[in-house]
Amino acid sequence: MSKAKATGAALLIGAAAILVFYTIWIWGNYVHVQIDTAGNVGDGSFLNWLAWIPDLGIPWELAVIIPLWLVTVFVLAIVIWIGCSMLVTPPPVPLEDLERELEAAEGEEEKFE
Repeated sequence: MSKAKATGAALLIGAAAILVFYTIWIWGNYVHVQIDTAGNVGDGSFLNWLAWIPDLGIPWELAVIIPLWLVTVFVLAIVIWIGCSMLVTPPPVPLEDLERELEAAEGEEEKFE
């Protein structure tokens, strides 16, 4: 396996592992906190001044978690795509081989003329 393919495989596997870990960590932690604080959310005096805002039934933490998670998924998806591309792309042909092929093609063109 060439160096580029090994790098591509490492990027692909590493980014996929980070993506799975981050997703489980963020959403698992969020669900765990919501279960632990059920019934106590918003009871503190700190949030009383926000009482004029209508309750949409959506926790404010999701306004932070969802965009950060989406950005992380987007960046890691690009890294996975780059790793996959590096893994499946054939290595470039050496310049000497290209020069030989060009000379051979020019020689064949001269035969037909």
